[in-house]
Amino acid sequence: MGSDEGGAHDFARSAASTAALSGDRQGVLLAYAAVALLSLAAFLTLFLFRALDDNRLTSWRWVFADADAFWIAPVLAAGLFLAAILVRAPFPGHRPAGVLFLCSFALAAVFWDEPELIVDASRYFTQAKHLELYGLEYFLREWGGQIAAWTDLPLIPLLYGLIFRFAGEDRIYIQVFTTLLFSASAVLTYLIGRTLWDEAAGVCAGALLLGMPYLLTQVPLMLVDVPTMFFLLLAVFTTLKALEHGGGGRLALASVAVALAFWTKYSAWFFLSVLPVLMLVWIKQGQRPVLLRALLLILISLLLIGGTLLSVSDVVGTQLHLLQSYQLPGFERWEESPSSTFLFQTHPFIAAAALISVYAAFKSRDVRYAIVLWLPALVIVLGINRIRYVLPVFPMLALMAAYGLRQIPCGEIRKYLVLCIVASSLALSVLGFRPFLQQTSAVNLQRTGEYLDSLDVSEVEVIALQQRYAAVNPAISVPLLDLHTAKRLIFRSDGLVPAGRDLEKSALRFTWEYRNPKYYAAGAGGLRAEAVVVIADDDAQSLPDGIAQGLIGYRLGRQFIASENIFGYRTIVKVYLAGHYPRRG
Repeated sequence: MGSDEGGAHDFARSAASTAALSGDRQGVLLAYAAVALLSLAAFLTLFLFRALDDNRLTSWRWVFADADAFWIAPVLAAGLFLAAILVRAPFPGHRPAGVLFLCSFALAAVFWDEPELIVDASRYFTQAKHLELYGLEYFLREWGGQIAAWTDLPLIPLLYGLIFRFAGEDRIYIQVFTTLLFSASAVLTYLIGRTLWDEAAGVCAGALLLGMPYLLTQVPLMLVDVPTMFFLLLAVFTTLKALEHGGGGRLALASVAVALAFWTKYSAWFFLSVLPVLMLVWIKQGQRPVLLRALLLILISLLLIGGTLLSVSDVVGTQLHLLQSYQLPGFERWEESPSSTFLFQTHPFIAAAALISVYAAFKSRDVRYAIVLWLPALVIVLGINRIRYVLPVFPMLALMAAYGLRQIPCGEIRKYLVLCIVASSLALSVLGFRPFLQQTSAVNLQRTGEYLDSLDVSEVEVIALQQRYAAVNPAISVPLLDLHTAKRLIFRSDGLVPAGRDLEKSALRFTWEYRNPKYYAAGAGGLRAEAVVVIADDDAQSLPDGIAQGLIGYRLGRQFIASENIFGYRTIVKVYLAGHYPRRG
């Protein structure tokens, strides 16, 4: 009898447990459905209000100007369903750093075929090519002199130049390098989150970097923003480890990382203010050795920075004056709204989770949270509303969002939410941003470079006609074309003038500071090359009489006339071949 009663009780407990598990599972499935529906609703809501997106490069009002977003919705829905399947997979397993690195690299590589979209790349290419052709000693001596530096710092162009010199002058090597830095940034974000809190927070933060579609479009470009993000994260992480564990090697590595971040970009000086905050937090939580480590790290970093700064102090002083008189007043003229940056160009779930994290951190009095809050808060308080300027802060935003997601008690739902953010980002960037960017006139230079490389000519002359719709020096198109071709280019910059436009406040003022490098000079003979490239702002733009006379005897070999008809600076290209050059069948 007792045995029967015991069996009945066991059965009842088992049934109750099964019912509870069934109820929990139903709750999880309902949460899945809610997250998926909210993800679709967020996308469709942003599409309906796309006119509010004032981003200067990938505004939704341009990306979806002629597109029906409802054809993307089924793809997004499929991605959300796939995310639900992946939740059950043992992801990221026992090697989260490796998984994050490989996934971020593979996803960013999808964008390698996009053209070089931003004219600033011409500066970095020109500086890098000087190092490639004339060596490191020449670069260090002439940076800011014969090598025009504008408001650039030398580290990233120096690294690009070393890649050109030792690997070859090919854009793919730059793209591999910047993608490696992006993938390393995802890993560093994970490591910082793990150091501050736990493994789950770190993995979420690293993955959330993939949930920012604008960031993915910037990875393949020959700019300094993604490298700056990497070096800033490296400085933060190595400083964390140096303060936590001490040791001469860690202190030296952290000091070098701080010095490298210092020389990436002037805005990095502002972003490095996170390090004193980090030190104060660690000193508050640690013992006397932490204070000594912090003081030693500051001393070594200042010695490294000061030692390198002395030799270029005149150049840096001139640049700082230019930043104060020109760039700071220009913030208001070139700004983009926070709603564009944090809703349209990243993801509204990331912004929402970041806001929740502020409340959660203050409620729990988590002093370590100040480290990740500092830079995003500073950006908002000071009104820095230009997405390229705040891009290096995105990992801190991801860490804030990951902290906010920690408030969700169910790890499975947390994981699904992160995967939905990534799926939404990929759908938008691959099916929206990427096709739009491949329709811009910048793609004409890319295709021209590929065509020139197929020709059996040793030199190509470039003629850049005056731009009528933007206050840009057309000569800046030459290094952008050079980035896409292995041919030697010849360019004469005579007669190019600003055409009466007010350049003092123009965002493109730097293009008129451009000096034609001597490596574009024509040979002693002065004969016209067998291939001549004419870059105009419209396919109907007429040739000046002198240029038209010089092209007598040439025939049109190929033209590249793609244009989005949005941006003022356009590169419409026609390639003329000498009459004796054999025609292709």
